[in-house]
Amino acid sequence: MTREGSLAPGGPPVYAVILAGGSGTRFWPASRRLSPKQLLPIGPAAPQSLLRRTAERLWRMVEPSHTLVLTGRHLLPQSQAELPELAESAFLAEPLAKNTAPCIAWASALVAARDANAVLIVVPSDQHAENEDAFLAVLDVAIAEANQGKIAIVGIVPTRPETGYGYIELGRRGDGPVAEVRRFVEKPNWDTAESYVRSGNFLWNAGMFVFQARTMVEAFRRHAPELARAAEELAQLDSSSGLTEERILTFFEQAPSISIDYAVMEKENALSVVAGDFGWSDLGSWESAWELGAKDSAENCGRPEDIFVDSKRNLIYAAPGEGGHKTIALVGVEDLCVIDTGDALLVVRREQSQDVRFVVEELKRRGELSKL
Repeated sequence: MTREGSLAPGGPPVYAVILAGGSGTRFWPASRRLSPKQLLPIGPAAPQSLLRRTAERLWRMVEPSHTLVLTGRHLLPQSQAELPELAESAFLAEPLAKNTAPCIAWASALVAARDANAVLIVVPSDQHAENEDAFLAVLDVAIAEANQGKIAIVGIVPTRPETGYGYIELGRRGDGPVAEVRRFVEKPNWDTAESYVRSGNFLWNAGMFVFQARTMVEAFRRHAPELARAAEELAQLDSSSGLTEERILTFFEQAPSISIDYAVMEKENALSVVAGDFGWSDLGSWESAWELGAKDSAENCGRPEDIFVDSKRNLIYAAPGEGGHKTIALVGVEDLCVIDTGDALLVVRREQSQDVRFVVEELKRRGELSKL
């Protein structure tokens, strides 16, 4: 299963850690509480889910037996069904959503208890990499950085000004695509984002990290000592077969709700960033699904049964109903996303597809939980 040449023979083991606990509210109504974005077949390579495609991408260089999936307890059966190759112990189920720092602390401590020199590749489950060979080559470089005691971040070469992403400013350049991290920048306004792209000295922060287990455990000890201590206690209980659901719940109840960026990365000095240019997308909205989908001559993206008349640049996504696939026809419209799930229909201009989250907020306000 290992990609030839990806790892030095006899080197430390490499683990894939997949973050699969998100809710994906911008993909409502297809994305629901029990079937969030990462479990949907969005973008190229359908009908595979994003989670499945992420795992298979990583399994080209990491053994499936060295895979951990961090997901919500309410998503555990669905996640296991997507990845039946994995043992039950490969799924770390979070009883409460507390952002990324607690779950990464837990995974790092678990792996460190097995082999402190092991390398962890931490990636979100809901992103797309068009050129997988280039993606894996970037990971090779990041693994080499990790084996030198660095926390390596995969940064994405920006293709446009983008106000929805965080940025990484590059410091001193190393060999090839490697540089030091000068600073992290929150989501900028348009003019600032445009200047970042023009300078060539900024990368998008895609939330992908590579590090040795011991490196991250020590970083948590420095920057979030209480969280580190609690995570290491979980790992000790796990190694002695004394870990219980009640103890995991206590860990998450007491853990702060904080991202790995705020808890560790922005405070850490031993950081490297590896520039990647492999056709990355965070699949952050229905518009990005249109961008990646197969299109007809008028740039419409839909299924064979859909009909487009005098229409351009539209997306149709429909879940199969009890009576099979419903034909959807669009006449004389442009730049729309039409999403049909049987119990809900969304029509939104592509350029406003990020605003779908407001529909979710309104449903919560109304108490219509069956639609979430």
